[in-house]
Amino acid sequence: MVASKTLLRVDDHARDAAGFTYVYPVVSRRAGGVSIGINLNPNNACNWRCVYCQVPDLQRGGPPPIDLAQLERELGAMLDDVVHGSFMQQRVPEGARRLNDIAFSGNGEPTMAPEFADAVELARQALLRLGLLGSVKVVLISNGSQIHKPRVQAALAAMRAMEGEVWFKLDRAPQDGFSEVNQVQLSRAAVERNLAAAAEVCPTWLQTCMFARDGRLPDAAELQAYLDFIAAQLARGVPLQGVLLYGLARPSMQVEAPSLATAPAEWMQALASRIEALGLAVRLSL
Repeated sequence: MVASKTLLRVDDHARDAAGFTYVYPVVSRRAGGVSIGINLNPNNACNWRCVYCQVPDLQRGGPPPIDLAQLERELGAMLDDVVHGSFMQQRVPEGARRLNDIAFSGNGEPTMAPEFADAVELARQALLRLGLLGSVKVVLISNGSQIHKPRVQAALAAMRAMEGEVWFKLDRAPQDGFSEVNQVQLSRAAVERNLAAAAEVCPTWLQTCMFARDGRLPDAAELQAYLDFIAAQLARGVPLQGVLLYGLARPSMQVEAPSLATAPAEWMQALASRIEALGLAVRLSL
């Protein structure tokens, strides 16, 4: 039973909202309802450092060992309260009282955890027990850096059998070198390889965060490079589901925060239309 009675908000995805280590509920703009998050990085460590990241005290690295028995208990208790308890009435605003998914997201890259595949299986068992398997999705929100590894590929295959999805981070067109947005060395070829590896195993959406920095929105050349990259993947036959296009809803906790600002709604709508012209669905969250 979740003790707090504070209403969840789309602009606050606190990882301790349920008082657990690994499991936290959120009202998600992109999910359109309640998402049960699984945080495999409770040490706030990630192999990327995106400038818009809302994780406080973010550090470079991987997750600690995961206590799978504790994760199983927390997930079971959270789902029981959502399905059979008073969670929806006490914690969720009207209009969002639907359970959409279990999402592997949290405070770092979930697939860095060696226990990721085991955690996916725990999610499957929890949904099966409640009769929700197939109606409540399992989502992986990922930077894609580990997707090509066999243990992650096996987990994605299991997710596909559960009507799962991958939300693959693509904030700008990947170029060989250092990404200013994601603060990591990137290889365009590696991103292409990992994106194809995800989409060929499990339904995959691109997730793109757009914003202004130092008063400047991405310019025409940056946007064209982004659109050209997507078009190139479609031409290669990569079976993308669409693009989750979103702006800044919660403040960054990184040193770049003062330089970031929300992109105007009209600008975001115009970009969404350009993506749709490529033949892809767009879910826009402002």
